[in-house]
Amino acid sequence: MKMNFRIIIIAALFVTAPFIMLAQPPHPNGGNTPGPGNTPVGGTTGAPISDGVVLLLTLGAAYGAFNLYRMRNTASQAE
Repeated sequence: MKMNFRIIIIAALFVTAPFIMLAQPPHPNGGNTPGPGNTPVGGTTGAPISDGVVLLLTLGAAYGAFNLYRMRNTASQAE
C-alpha cells in the first residue's frame, strides 16, 4: 500500500510540475512588438558566448590531454 501511495505522489508531482515551474520569464512587452518605450526581447545587448566557448574548449583539451597521459602511463606500466 505504501508503494502505491509513493507512486501516486511521484506521478502527481511530475504531472503538476510543468504548470508550476516556468523556464523563462514572461515577455517584457506583454507579447507586443518592440516600439517606442518598449524593451526589445533579449535585452539591449546580446549574450556573450565567446568566453564560454573558449572556456569549454580549454577544459575539453585539458581533459583529453589528461586521459592521454593516463592511458600512456597505464600502458607503460603493463609492459
